[in-house]
Amino acid sequence: MPGPVPNMLREWRPGCKLRRGKAELEEAKHNQEGSDSEMVIPPPIKPEKITKFLKPYVLKMHFTNKYVSAQVIHSPTATVASAASSQEKALRSSMEITRDVAAAAKIGKILGERLLLKDIPAVSVFLKRDQKYHGKVKAVIDSLREAGVKLV
Repeated sequence: MPGPVPNMLREWRPGCKLRRGKAELEEAKHNQEGSDSEMVIPPPIKPEKITKFLKPYVLKMHFTNKYVSAQVIHSPTATVASAASSQEKALRSSMEITRDVAAAAKIGKILGERLLLKDIPAVSVFLKRDQKYHGKVKAVIDSLREAGVKLV
């Protein structure tokens, strides 16, 4: 019976692993240490998502069957910068219906005035997947624009 077969001559079969001998492992280790002349360049680092710092204020709108509410969120700190809702007592008494397009327009106007009082001149709008620029959404956004807030 012949002696052990070197790795190069062994046949690979599915489910089998070819093992390296001690000499091959030491040779591979020596080759890794001595490769100072060949420098490996790492892949470029992806920049952090800076859009939340470029557009820090985001408008969020929520519509229920009874009420309309809108709030502007400062995304780097995740705090509410300003908000308006048709649930507020002062607004509820001045509105006949708290859920229609006219109520949404009034909420947008009041939110715009509150933003300008807090020196927030621009707001970015990201609509949800099921929201279209139509109806109550359009009323809130248009009344914000009319109040003097820029939409980014």
